[in-house]
Amino acid sequence: MRSLTRTLHADDLRDALALAAAIAVVGASFGALAGTAGVPFVLMIALSVVVFAGASQFLVVAVVAAGGNVFAAVAAGLLMNARHVPFGLAIGDTIADRWPARLLGAHLLIDESVAFSRARGSGPRGRAAYWTCGILLFVFWNVGAIVGRLAGSAIPDPAAFGVDAAFPAALLAMLLPALRRADARRVGLTAAVVALAATPFLPAGVPVIVGLLGLLAARTAREES
Repeated sequence: MRSLTRTLHADDLRDALALAAAIAVVGASFGALAGTAGVPFVLMIALSVVVFAGASQFLVVAVVAAGGNVFAAVAAGLLMNARHVPFGLAIGDTIADRWPARLLGAHLLIDESVAFSRARGSGPRGRAAYWTCGILLFVFWNVGAIVGRLAGSAIPDPAAFGVDAAFPAALLAMLLPALRRADARRVGLTAAVVALAATPFLPAGVPVIVGLLGLLAARTAREES
């Protein structure tokens, strides 16, 4: 830890704090929405600490709030988190040299911490940036979730604010940066059409999984090229 503090740049710490502040706001919205969906406080905290992946947490709570079963919600969350596998392969050497530290660092692996570290190379600066950003995001996210939950519980009728639309809006906001690529838009649109078509016939939560068929659109495009 001492070596990390020696190699941490002041600019990196400033940028990590700014990013963590933004993450805290998103965490607060998650806490408020989880309360609106009826997720017990202890379960919300456990989900936030153990999973620590915003998109998956929003998705799991959204599926449960829509009446889906827990297995479908967990399966959808795991599928969404599967994108972290290549992240881990790419950044494993940056996180640490020893496996215990790598396993601990893997829990802090989210899109933002990976991008923040990779932007600063794979050397000592990148390692210090990863751990600093990851720890700050973990703390700010969970504190934000607790604050949001407590603040949300003070609102007499959350439904009056249209919070039922907040779940899909939050997921769409997280997805938008990836839609800059044409192949991502094609896959996303196909997945949305398949999921919407399946919604009237399948239990809540399952259409999200069926939407994985949208990946076939990417495969077809590669074969054509």
